[in-house]
Parts: sequence; structure tokens; C-alpha cells
Amino acid sequence: MHGVPSGLVFIIYYPIIASVGIPANLVVILTLCHRRCGLSGCIIYYVVSMATADLFVMITAVLLNRIAGIYFPTSFLSITPVCSLRNAFNFAAIDSSAWLTVAFTFDRFVAICCQKLKIKYCTQKTAAWVVGTVSTLAFFKNIARYFVYEPTVVINDMPWYCGIKVIFYTSPVWVGYDLISSILTPCIPFILILLLNALTVRHIVAANGTRRRLWAQNSGENQSDPELVKRRKSIILLFAISGSFILLYALFFITILYVRITNATYTSGSNSSVSTYILNEVAFMLQFLSSCTNPFIYAGTQSKFRVELKNGMKYPLNLFVHFFASRK
Repeated sequence: MHGVPSGLVFIIYYPIIASVGIPANLVVILTLCHRRCGLSGCIIYYVVSMATADLFVMITAVLLNRIAGIYFPTSFLSITPVCSLRNAFNFAAIDSSAWLTVAFTFDRFVAICCQKLKIKYCTQKTAAWVVGTVSTLAFFKNIARYFVYEPTVVINDMPWYCGIKVIFYTSPVWVGYDLISSILTPCIPFILILLLNALTVRHIVAANGTRRRLWAQNSGENQSDPELVKRRKSIILLFAISGSFILLYALFFITILYVRITNATYTSGSNSSVSTYILNEVAFMLQFLSSCTNPFIYAGTQSKFRVELKNGMKYPLNLFVHFFASRK
């Protein structure tokens, strides 16, 4: 991840997505932790974990990195050890968000396409184990990121800012680490989600056709199949979340391939005249946007979630009304 961007677009864009993404993900976490909203226990685990990871992306990558760097370039956060630490957390949060989306997609693939495995795999216990494992691995994978950076300037014996060490480009160990990191995120998640969705769609088309024919023979043409209606909500949620991920991560995926194929180097500065810089920055903007979209997907696809959301919004208002009514 290169230096903090400069320009009017970035000054406006990042505060907007932070002001939307942070409260939106908090609302999802609080709502689903108290209400199921018609979702199964294992889906709740995945959705809450994805919202938590997205919240950390908003806090670490957007708020503490981009916004703090734009508006407070010489703050405590710019001291090299602190800067290195928050960069490591940035990558850990992004990795968690991406791989938890893969885990959710795989869980729904098993639930829809593998009925025998569904009974054992699609449980709250398995979901909790998967979420814990993914989050832990994402954290440990990015500990090494702390040692990638060096100060760009030393003032009164205090190291400031983060520049990438030259050894990061020359050492076979660091080059291998960077290559593996790029493959693990976003390349493999992007490909896996595409593949799992393609297999899920193929299974749904085949299974629904067979079920409709059987249902029509037994119950008549005009009656709807309750099982298909029940499946539809889960399928819509799956495709909305994974489709949003694919759409918003597509440019980031292309950027990684471009950097690898052309052997382009990362830049520590912010040069808007360089095409690689522009491509990278737009890719980051869309990637961070993906951490804001899921709450709106839940609200748009889950009617019970909307009901609980409205009830939650009414609760503070009711307390306010009762408070003043009791004072009269």
C-alpha cells in the first residue's frame, strides 16, 4: 500500500465512506447479536464476523490510515513504529474481510449443493471454528508487515513516517512473502468466490427444474413450492454479498496481475500523474467501499432485518418521549 493520497477527491471520499461504513457495520453487529432476523445460527456467525472485519477495515485502513494521513500528516500515528503497526493491522483486517466472505460463500455452497455434508458442516460450532481460524491466520500472516517499513526522516532522534525498505524488493524471502501474500489476497478469494458461485448457480438451475416438475405433478401448477421460497432468501443474500465482493474487488485483482506481469514497483509517494498510482488508488477506493456495502445488502434483501432495524431506531425515540412525559 503506497503513501497517503492527496487531492480533493480523496479528501471528500474517505470521510464519506467512514461516516457511512462505521455506523452501518456497528448497527449490523448490534442488531444481529440480539435478534436472528430470520437467519440461521451459522449465517449469523458469518454475517456478524464479516461486519466486524469490515468495521476494522473502516477504522484501521480508512480512519487511522487514509483520513488521519490526509488531515493530520504529522500526528502521533505517523511515528514509524506506530505507522508500521497500523499498516500491519490494515492488511490483517483486509485479509480477514476477504477470507470471511470466502468462508460464508463456501458455507452457503455446502448448504445448497451438498445436502449430506450440510448436516455436519453448516452448524454454529463449525462457523465459530472457521471464523476464529480465519481471523487468527490473517493476524499472524501479517505480523511480518511490521518489519517491512523504515523511517523516511528522523527528527530529534524520533523516526517518522513509513517507507518500504529496499530489501523488500531484493531479498528472496521478502519477494516470496509479497508474492504469496498477493496470491492469498485477493487472487485466491476472488477466484474461489467466482468458482463457488458458478457451481452454486449450476446446481440451483438443475435442482429447481427437477423440483418444479415434481411439485407440479403432485400439487398442481398454480401452487408455489414453500421449500423454493425458503431457499430464495438465503440464495439472494449469498449472491448479493459475493457479487458485491467480486464487483468491488475486480479492479484490485486486475491491479495485482498488472503489477506482477509488468514487474511494476510499489510507490511510497503520491504521484497522480503516474498511471500505476491512479490504478492502485482507484482499486483501493473500491476495495474499501466493499466494507460499506454489506449492511445495505442485508437491509435490502432481509425483510426481518429491516423490521428489527426500524424497531431499534424507534427505541431511543420512545425513551426520549417517555422521559419528557414523566417530567410533566
